[in-house]
Amino acid sequence: MLILRGLVGFGIGGAPQSVTLYAEFLPSASRAKCVVLIEIFWAIGTCFEVLLALIVMPNLGWRWLLGFSALPLLIFTLACVWLPESARFDMARGRSDKALATLQRIAKDNNKPMPLGKLVHSGPSSVDPTQMKAKRGRLKDLFTPEMRVTTFMLWIIWFANAFSYYGIVLLTTELFESGETCHVSGKVDAPSCSLECKVLTTKDYVDLLWTTLAEFPGLILTVFIIDPLGRKKTMGFEFLVFSLFTFLICTCPTRGLLIFFIFVARAFISGAFQACYVYTPEVYPTTTRAIGLGTCSAMARIGAIVTPFVAQVLLRTSVYLTASIYGGVCIAAAIASFLLPIETKGREMKESHVDTTVDVLPPVVH
Repeated sequence: MLILRGLVGFGIGGAPQSVTLYAEFLPSASRAKCVVLIEIFWAIGTCFEVLLALIVMPNLGWRWLLGFSALPLLIFTLACVWLPESARFDMARGRSDKALATLQRIAKDNNKPMPLGKLVHSGPSSVDPTQMKAKRGRLKDLFTPEMRVTTFMLWIIWFANAFSYYGIVLLTTELFESGETCHVSGKVDAPSCSLECKVLTTKDYVDLLWTTLAEFPGLILTVFIIDPLGRKKTMGFEFLVFSLFTFLICTCPTRGLLIFFIFVARAFISGAFQACYVYTPEVYPTTTRAIGLGTCSAMARIGAIVTPFVAQVLLRTSVYLTASIYGGVCIAAAIASFLLPIETKGREMKESHVDTTVDVLPPVVH
C-alpha cells in the first residue's frame, strides 16, 4: 500500500508539466486568462470527487471510490499520444523540422494559413544543435545571477501555496467533525491501536461541497485581476486575503460563519495557486521552463507533506496556533510575491537565458 501510494505521488509530480506545455502554445496577450481558465477543470474535478464520495463511500467504501477516481487518468494515458510536442521545446533542441510540422498541424486544425516566412531560432547562429540539446534543462541555470532571487522567491511561494491550500482542505473536514472551532483545541486523543476513522455525514459532505465551490469565484476573480494588477500583485493580494480569513477562524465562529470564512479563504488561496501557474512558466525560458516548474512543484509537495502535521495534529492542541501558522506563512508568501524582481505581465516568453525568441521571419523583399 505504501509503495503504491508513493508511485501515485511520483506520477502526480508530472501534472504541472501540462501547464508548461499548454502555456508554450499561447500568445502573451491571452496566456494568463487561458491558463487560469483551464484550471477551472481542477475545480470541477474537485467538486466531482466530493459528489462521488457522497454517493460511493456510504455504500461501497473507499476502494471503489479510488477505482472510480482513477478512471479519468486511464483515459488521459490513452489519449496523450495525440498531444503535440511544444514547438518552442523542439526549437530549443534544434529540431526545427518537428517544430514547423507541429505549427502546420495547428494551423490546419484551425483552418488558418501559416504566416509567410521561415521559422528560425533567433539566438546566435553559431550555436550547434547538439550544444543546445546539452545545455537544456540544467539545474544550475535556475541560479544564474538574473534568476537566483526569482527561483528562491518562487520556492517560498509554491511551498506556501500547497501548504495553505491542502491545509484549508484538511482543516475543513477536521473542523466539521468537531462541530465548533473552539471545541477542537485540547482534544488530545488517547493512545489507541484502533484504525477506525470518523465517518463524515451527508451534512459534512454538503458543507465540504460548498467550500469546494469556492474555487470557482477565486478563479474567476483571478481571471479579471491578473492582467490589470499584474502577476506579482495578484498573488500578493490573494495571499493577504487568505491570511485575514484564516485569522478570523480563531474568533470561534458559528458553523455558518465558519463555512463562510473557509469559503473565502479557499477561494483566494486557489486563485493564488493558479496565478503561480501563470507566472512560473512565463518567467523561465524554454530551456529551463520544465525544470523550473518542476522544482517549484517539488517545493509544493514538501508543503503538502508538512501541512497534515499542522492541520490535523497541531489543531488538536491549539486552533489559534494552527490558524496563526497558516496566516503567517501566507503573509511571508505575499512579501515574497511583491519582492519578485520580474513582472511577466505582457512579456513574451524567453527561449533561453540570453533572451532569444522563436520568430517567424517575413520574406525578404527586393
